[in-house]
Amino acid sequence: MATFISVPLKKSSEVDLVKPLSKFVTASYPAAEEQGEYLRAVEELNKLRKNALGRPLDKHESSLEIILRYYDQLCAVEPKFPFSENQLCLTFTWKDAFDKGSLFSGSLASGAFGHIKDTVLSALNREPTGDISPETVGALSLIMLAQAQEVFFLKATSDKMKDAVIAKLANQAADFFGDAFKQCQYKDNLSKEVLPVLAAKHCIMQANAELHQSILAKQKKRFGEEIARLQHAAELVKTVASRYDEYVSVKDLSDKINRALTAAKKDNDFIYHDRVPEVKDLDHIGKAALVKATAITPPLSQKFTDLFEKMVPMAVQQSMSIYNQRKAETVNRLVGTMREATNLCNGVLASLNLPAALEDLSGDSIPQSIAEKARSIVQQGGLQSIEQLIKDLPELLTRNREILDESLKMLDDEETTDNELRTKFNQRWSRTPSGDLYKPLRTEGANFRNILDKAVQADQVVKDRYNTHCDMITLLCKPENELNAAIPSANPTRTLQGSEVVNVLRSQLAQLDEIKKERETLEGEIKAVTFDMCTTFLTALAQDGAINEEQLSLAQLDQLYSAYNQRVQASLRSQEELLGQVQTSHQEFSSLKQSNTEANQREEVLKKLAAAHDSYVEISSNLREGTKFYNDLTEILLKFQNKCSDIVFARKTERDELLKYLQQSIAREPSAPSFNVPAYQSTPAAPAGGPTPAPRSVFPPKPQPPARPPPPTFTPQAAATNPTTTPPTGAPSNNPPPVAPPTQAQGPPYPTYQGYPGYSHFPMGYNPYAYGQYNMPPYMPYQGTPGQGGYPGAPPVGQPYPGYPQQPPQQQPYYPQQ
Repeated sequence: MATFISVPLKKSSEVDLVKPLSKFVTASYPAAEEQGEYLRAVEELNKLRKNALGRPLDKHESSLEIILRYYDQLCAVEPKFPFSENQLCLTFTWKDAFDKGSLFSGSLASGAFGHIKDTVLSALNREPTGDISPETVGALSLIMLAQAQEVFFLKATSDKMKDAVIAKLANQAADFFGDAFKQCQYKDNLSKEVLPVLAAKHCIMQANAELHQSILAKQKKRFGEEIARLQHAAELVKTVASRYDEYVSVKDLSDKINRALTAAKKDNDFIYHDRVPEVKDLDHIGKAALVKATAITPPLSQKFTDLFEKMVPMAVQQSMSIYNQRKAETVNRLVGTMREATNLCNGVLASLNLPAALEDLSGDSIPQSIAEKARSIVQQGGLQSIEQLIKDLPELLTRNREILDESLKMLDDEETTDNELRTKFNQRWSRTPSGDLYKPLRTEGANFRNILDKAVQADQVVKDRYNTHCDMITLLCKPENELNAAIPSANPTRTLQGSEVVNVLRSQLAQLDEIKKERETLEGEIKAVTFDMCTTFLTALAQDGAINEEQLSLAQLDQLYSAYNQRVQASLRSQEELLGQVQTSHQEFSSLKQSNTEANQREEVLKKLAAAHDSYVEISSNLREGTKFYNDLTEILLKFQNKCSDIVFARKTERDELLKYLQQSIAREPSAPSFNVPAYQSTPAAPAGGPTPAPRSVFPPKPQPPARPPPPTFTPQAAATNPTTTPPTGAPSNNPPPVAPPTQAQGPPYPTYQGYPGYSHFPMGYNPYAYGQYNMPPYMPYQGTPGQGGYPGAPPVGQPYPGYPQQPPQQQPYYPQQ
């Protein structure tokens, strides 16, 4: 049965998806029906995660389907929520997949690892675990590609396809395994069995290629080439059997090759006598690559249905937000222009005491326009309504300031704790500094504070205007008889009643009133304009992969409001022309009126009353807008507070996990000082000629060698008979003099060597904070010192005692010599 390398599933800690996602949905989608649908979808997403990661999965397609569906949903959700460290912060904690071993396999494997390397890693905001480092996932991608090619080779062999095709498939697989081996050769974070399996498969695939190519050579009567290829194949499988038998079995392949080789030699020796060429002189075998890394394009699950199908991506949401802001600015500009023009018109008329001057021809009664203005103020609540609005503003302002201050204080407190821990742990405190992470939030908070400061200034302007016109507004709120008594009387000017100039002025004022009414209607139309810009943004995102919001928004707004802008400008031009005519007519009217002190006093009071009414209307509007502004800002600041609270909570959770990890790491560090270890107990370095065979401790060990026998016993007399003048066989050694051995075998355990049973390894990726390496002096075999003989009965210098495990011969490269 073929041996395949597969990757263990990563393990993750439990993550609460419901709370942060639900808060975002509640804040962003106030509509009850829409909000309820998305909240149910959040619960389903949480169930998907628990099914995919919260329980063991069988090695079956149904388990793969669960993971694929969860992955597809994550891909669909990612662009629809503002996942980031300073917005919607979710901390996913993953453990190294190579710490322990469950194995899992599936399709699209090489492309999946390539996708992790090219796409996923760039989105991480922290250092990846060793199992998904760029080097590791790149190596795993090559391994999966090689194994996919091997599957085609096995299928072609099973289907008994032509030997030429099988040889090319095998040769290509051998190349893929060779590339994967080179990529993995110095990767310490891969499982220990990976390297020898890759080396073995490279040899096996090459041997298969030679075997099937030898059949082609036999068919073409190139019997010498047949033998040369079979001999090369036999050497390859022999290498695998001698070095990697614990990982891959090649007995059947070896028997097949040897039978073919024996028969070919026999026929050539007795019949053909064809010259057997050297392996290096043989033609290269062709290659046929039938696999490539498949790009990961979700959805991967055939049963996938997006739980948040109706929710638009964040790119569209952000574009819609900016578009709505641009639209509001456009509407406010047009409406503001018309209101300013109306206020200008009212101010000019008030300065001319119109229309009151035309209605006050008797000189002793309240002009009709002033009486109507007084009734309007009383109906709107008079002074009491304005004073209550002014009284409410400081309370609203204080509430907003408190929310903002509390939000920023949360950031300050967490950042202070983070800085203290960073000072304590130095480089080990490896997460993003809170000061860097909170910069966007602090910028947003500073913007809110600036907005509040400007609002305070605007409030003061309104209060000053109210104080200026308070007395006249109070007068307008009084009963009609008191108002009439407060207005000075003047000589009647009934002689002007029915005159041409009065009629002209009244006609012109009527036209100005008509312009004001048209503006009110136009303002309502402008505010009522709607357009489904969301569809436009979605179409642009689908076609181009991005949204040019500015270009699309400006073009659409120009199309929607260009006609209204033209109507507003026409209204302004008409008002300007009429006001010029009114001023001319008023000059003529004033020249006809009898001018005296009493008349001037009365006209001045009437002007102030008219201006007070206009100011009352404007102040009331400003105060209501201010109240609405503070209430709306309260909702925005509460969202900002929730955002700060969420990120602080996530940072605290991340801080607690990192603290726990660092404390465990520190607890595992030894407190004893380092000591020197003999060289024979250290891991030998890889020879320059090729890669070092991987250790085999992951498989059941072979039986241990027999116990070491005690050294031969001797007597002092026997020792004295040994010559003492024998010259030393080597240079003098600095080793301490030997001591008499005990009567039983004791001492340290047998020296172990990499690749032999008894050699123990820590899991790959163990102890990321290395605490020092042993300084190992080179081991020197014991050599006799001048004037001192060796042990009686001891073997020659440099030879082990009987029963000692022999040191392995000089290590050879993985690949047999060509």
